[in-house]
Amino acid sequence: METTSASGFTFSTATGVEVTVKETPTTKYTKKTHRISEKDVKKGQSVLVLGLVDSATITAAQVIVQTGGDGGAAAANAAGVIRFQKGTPSPAKSVGQIPDYTEGEGTIVSGVMAFKVTKSAQAVVPGGIADRVVKLNDGSYEVHNISVNWPHHVFVSKDFKVLGYE
Repeated sequence: METTSASGFTFSTATGVEVTVKETPTTKYTKKTHRISEKDVKKGQSVLVLGLVDSATITAAQVIVQTGGDGGAAAANAAGVIRFQKGTPSPAKSVGQIPDYTEGEGTIVSGVMAFKVTKSAQAVVPGGIADRVVKLNDGSYEVHNISVNWPHHVFVSKDFKVLGYE
């Protein structure tokens, strides 16, 4: 977390994209397995924000404080995540198992299920902003990332394990 205000805060993703977080009266804060107050979130802490995405603004349903982290920068670097740069094409490469699917197929998932899938995807390839989660015909999920050139899609099993990304 970088800055705070009465109604939210800003932070940078693992790839350096600035995100604005809007808090609501129902925003939940957690650290490991217990609830905390928004007052317990300090500048410089790593957070995972789950909620409704509108470009680089997230209306937060849940803010998870991640202990002992660098915001995912090391994991993003190790996974080869490429920060978005306008005019730069995304590489045509994939890692792991990519389901046989057609982009646009499946069912949009929201709420707790979308949060679980996004949390799994961000644990392996942090740095993007997941703007939608889609349940595919085989029961796996596709997490669609914005604000990164690669990976644009992260595939997660029904058991919340990352299968692959492209």
